Amino acid sequence: MVELKTPDEIDAMRAAGRVVAQALAAVRAHAAVGLRLTELDEVARAVLTTAGATSPFLGYQPSFAMSPFPAVICTSVNDAALHGIPDGYRLADGDLLSIDCGATLDGWTGDAAISFTMGQPQADDLRLIETAQSALAAGIAAAVAGARIGDISAAIGEIGRKGGCGLSTDFGGHGVGRTMHESPSVPNDGRAGRGMRLDPGLVIAIEPWFLAGGSDRYRIDKDGWTLRSADGSRAAHVEHTIAITEDGPVILTAH
Repeated sequence: MVELKTPDEIDAMRAAGRVVAQALAAVRAHAAVGLRLTELDEVARAVLTTAGATSPFLGYQPSFAMSPFPAVICTSVNDAALHGIPDGYRLADGDLLSIDCGATLDGWTGDAAISFTMGQPQADDLRLIETAQSALAAGIAAAVAGARIGDISAAIGEIGRKGGCGLSTDFGGHGVGRTMHESPSVPNDGRAGRGMRLDPGLVIAIEPWFLAGGSDRYRIDKDGWTLRSADGSRAAHVEHTIAITEDGPVILTAH
């Protein structure tokens, strides 16, 4: 069931989204070559605790997962696109790092992700991240009242395909509200004019994740969580939680 939010509820979600933005900014500022991924998780935990928020990631166990997620952020490095578990890996010069974070505050949730490089970046990585960010911007621009879910999906997919990227609709955007994952699903590819109508009050996460090698194939690590490109190519993931309003889309996971 799709639940439309009132203006007051959207304001409450904006407060949760602001915590997500603060956590992502803190993690990005703290990330450095030689740092362990677990240390980045500790940074995010501190931001959530200070804000009086909890993590919708910690302990989350969807049907595909063998075990509950053990951290408050996903840390996906290089060929990992989604759901990477923070571990003792030390960041290296040239790594491409994607961070996904959520926060629940006063019963409402926000969800967002960023991708960036460590140390000396590779030009191909910067292009991949820029393509994902452009697709996110296009998806948000398409999220206007009266449009359709397919308009968002088509906008994302067009930029990804033109950029030579692989992409999958197995995991993608989703509704956000009292919980992190609500209806509707917002795929990263599709046909314009199709799908559910976008009405004011709908809150969704839009999250392109692209694979640099051009193949749509991926694999899941033995941990049951980490999703990687099947061909070993790099991946990037970006995301914002946005609200559909009469005045256009509003990003809720921004400072």
